[in-house]
This record gives sequence, C-alpha cells and structure tokens, in this order.
Amino acid sequence: MRDLDNDDRELIEYARQIVDANTDGVDGVHTMGAAVRAADGHIYGGINLYHFTGEPCAELVALAHARASGARQLTTIVAVGNFGRGPVGPCGRDRQVLFDYHPDIRVLVPTPDGTKSIWIRDLVPLGTLWTP
Repeated sequence: MRDLDNDDRELIEYARQIVDANTDGVDGVHTMGAAVRAADGHIYGGINLYHFTGEPCAELVALAHARASGARQLTTIVAVGNFGRGPVGPCGRDRQVLFDYHPDIRVLVPTPDGTKSIWIRDLVPLGTLWTP
C-alpha cells in the first residue's frame, strides 16, 4: 500500500466530477463515478446505472469505456460516491473482474489513514486468475 501521488489525486477528481455532474438527484444515494488511467496517461470515466435488479458498477463501466476506446493497459482505478462520499473500495465482483482482466492494476481505496493505492492482487488475496 502506498500514499497517493498527483496522478492518483487527479483520477479521484475526475471521478468526482463525473458523479457530481451525473448523480441521480437527492435520491441518488447509490450513484458512483469511476475513473481509470491507461498506461499512456489517458483517463476514461464511467458511472453506475443503479437499478433494483442489479447494475453495472461504475468501475465496470469505466473499464468498458477504456476498452471500447482501445485502451488495453490500465494502471489505476478509483470509484467515488456522490454527495461528497469520496473514494469507495470496489465490491467483490469488481475486484474479481479487475483481478482477471488487469492483475497489475492499482486501486485507490479508503483506509483509516486516508485514501491509499493498493495492488488489486492484494485486495484479492490468494486469488486464482480466470482462464477462459
């Protein structure tokens, strides 16, 4: 785990802007924005589509946006909650998808000592990569 650098703070701000601009209003307590950085420095964003039947999380939407734009090497990802909730760690499903598709990605997560950067493999201890 490491402290944030300027690129990490930029990624958090990008995700915050996405969620602030696109939140579902006062009832949008589940709205999340995400941002992912590619190896070339380009940032791709996403927002969740909350629905009672389940949803694509903001992280998965950001990953899909990056992939649809041609990015294959991703370095860092973060999700940020609306209404100033700040960075939020990925759910179990997102952790598994990140681990399977981008085992060398860093994830920005809240900790008791502030937001930190951690390898996805450290969020999925003893994980086994999916092999199609």
